Amino acid sequence: MTAMSQARSIVEIEGKFTSAPMKGATTILQGAIVVTENSLAMPGKTAVGLTVLGIAEETAVNSGADAAKKVNTRRGTFKFFNLAADAIVAGDVGKDCYLVDDQTVAKTSGTNTRSVAGKIINVESDGVFVKVG
Repeated sequence: MTAMSQARSIVEIEGKFTSAPMKGATTILQGAIVVTENSLAMPGKTAVGLTVLGIAEETAVNSGADAAKKVNTRRGTFKFFNLAADAIVAGDVGKDCYLVDDQTVAKTSGTNTRSVAGKIINVESDGVFVKVG
């Protein structure tokens, strides 16, 4: 492309919401951490190579083939459960945390078995606020 020679219309998207094709035979519950694996959305889980999209805006059920349905996700900072066996503490604020399942995060990668969930924003006695997506 060449540089602009005249004004152009500005096209903007907030980038807070997205929609992604779901893996077949999958249910993603409202509020669950949503990840992609092989370009298909599914609930968060312990695995490497996953990309966190955000949380599910509503429960989505794909009882058909891969990509037969989409799930709507939202980026932001949300509270998740803190894995007691690998607990995140106040000193971890600002660091990455790692996926355990669709509602739980941990301090470490579990010896390279977990994907990054997002950035730790705050730690409370009943959970961890994590910026995801």
